[in-house]
Amino acid sequence: MAAACRLSLDAPMEGAQSFVIAAADTVMNRSSASLMAEVFPDVPIRKDLGEFETLLSIDRASEVLGYTPANKWRDHVAH
Repeated sequence: MAAACRLSLDAPMEGAQSFVIAAADTVMNRSSASLMAEVFPDVPIRKDLGEFETLLSIDRASEVLGYTPANKWRDHVAH
């Protein structure tokens, strides 16, 4: 979150804008695709999902701000 706030200070944009700032991976212990299939079966998936990829679109924050989550919690917690 702090990195996204810092990036927004230097981003070439004007006026108020909104972004989704989130981790790149979910906290679920099952694949994102299987979770979508069970909970939201009628919602089309428009791109390939990584195994635990976030279901929130952080693409706009990446494109406009240059935001990329630096860490994945799975890399720091024993499974």
